[in-house]
Amino acid sequence: MVSLLVDGKERLVQEGAALQDVLPGWDRSCHVAVIRPGARESSVTGSIRLITSAGEVVAELLPGGRELFQSPELQMPLPVHWHDRYAVAFGPFPSQFVPARKPYQYERGDLILGCGGYDPGRSYLIFSRVRHTADHGAAAGGGVIGKIVTGRGLIDRWASGDQVMQALPVVNWADTSRSFTTDDGTIPLEDGMEIVTHVRITAHGYSAGRVQTTEAADTVEHLLLALSGDRFVVGRASSTFIQDERAGGTEVPFEVKSPRRDGFVTVRTRGKSVGTIYIYTQDLPSSPSHTLVGQVTHGIELARLARAGETLRVAVEPARFDLVGLFLHEAQEIAARRGISVSWRGEGRDLVVVGQEPGTTLESLASGSVTLDTVPLERVIDITLDDADAPASCEIFRRLTGLHRHRVGRIPFFFKFEDVFLFKPSIPRGINIHPENLPADVVSPGTLAITNDSRKGAGLVGVRTSENSEFGPTSEPFEGTNLIGRVVDLEKLHNLKENEIAFIREVNP
Repeated sequence: MVSLLVDGKERLVQEGAALQDVLPGWDRSCHVAVIRPGARESSVTGSIRLITSAGEVVAELLPGGRELFQSPELQMPLPVHWHDRYAVAFGPFPSQFVPARKPYQYERGDLILGCGGYDPGRSYLIFSRVRHTADHGAAAGGGVIGKIVTGRGLIDRWASGDQVMQALPVVNWADTSRSFTTDDGTIPLEDGMEIVTHVRITAHGYSAGRVQTTEAADTVEHLLLALSGDRFVVGRASSTFIQDERAGGTEVPFEVKSPRRDGFVTVRTRGKSVGTIYIYTQDLPSSPSHTLVGQVTHGIELARLARAGETLRVAVEPARFDLVGLFLHEAQEIAARRGISVSWRGEGRDLVVVGQEPGTTLESLASGSVTLDTVPLERVIDITLDDADAPASCEIFRRLTGLHRHRVGRIPFFFKFEDVFLFKPSIPRGINIHPENLPADVVSPGTLAITNDSRKGAGLVGVRTSENSEFGPTSEPFEGTNLIGRVVDLEKLHNLKENEIAFIREVNP
């Protein structure tokens, strides 16, 4: 039999088995990490990865901690022996030190070597949950042997029955031929091999299944949107980070200043790459251009090995909570499953949610209730967008209307004349609508268009209800018209009144 680790869990397979045999349902569009035996160089990193029954944490060790984790006396698994609001202890196990018999002050995330009854033969790994002062039977100086740098939220989650099952050196590879990412399922499995299939990110402010703070609510929402497809597309891979640029160009606020530690996730808040998601694989100082949005709680090895152009499977906690665009009864069912109460405004049949307050996931989960704005389905206009022929214009349209964030968007109705309906969204500075997908011979009824920068009315959106071979849907010449899609519900346009908000919903062609 061959013994290996798959996402931190031990697996036994028959000799001759291949990678695809232990990954049923593996989507080959996503790369996984393969770490062959002997590829780790623990002496370089000075950090340890603790695999527990509730998840993983990474501790940056002090010299005393490195010595302890290299000691044969520290045998796994270590069960939770006791826990309270201040700390949690795993053990016991034998060690050698002289207890100081005095209290010390500890910070959240401190990893302490202590003992029970001042007997080092009954030593414990103690994790500090909050700042506190206590006598943990530690050596002189307090016995702090390390600091949790990744997965700190697990400290609050550990309880009786949990265990530290393994302690592994944090990966640092010099020989990348023995540690690599792959989409090849035929690679033969070796004894001692480790497979990492995905990256798990816990949003800043969320731990132990609840919201601790909403200070990063807006940028966490951006993170949830950017990675909503459970994929991280590596646009660039450097020695210190990997980045996903697909949400680049989105303005986001600066909310949380923090050093960019190994495993931390940030969003760039200004500059050319504003809106880009970064996962750090080495420590860097804080930056006024980066705001903290989360940290990797599993799979940092996959991030370290990833190369530009690869796609990684990613999971973000918590799942996004957005009810906009759903029918009211659907919204109520989803909210109930998440433990959130719902009130709403609006009357009529077949109500559709067009607004949610609070508007972000963290704020909604923290409050435990949301208020919804609804309108009857007859007021929601379905459209299709032509990303194949007008990708840039369609993306601009989604951002102008809010369709990049929600299933239903909003756009101000300007006025109607003859067979033309015009809409006038607010155009932020710096938005350039270059000519794209111009009409050729004739514009058919229902065609949706946006005026490009060649005309004074750039940004105006329009639709015609009849065919025209001279002017586009915004009544501009063809060279000033970018075709972006179609309006499905043409009959609903006649119910619009000037200067009111029109609600639009994108559907599949």
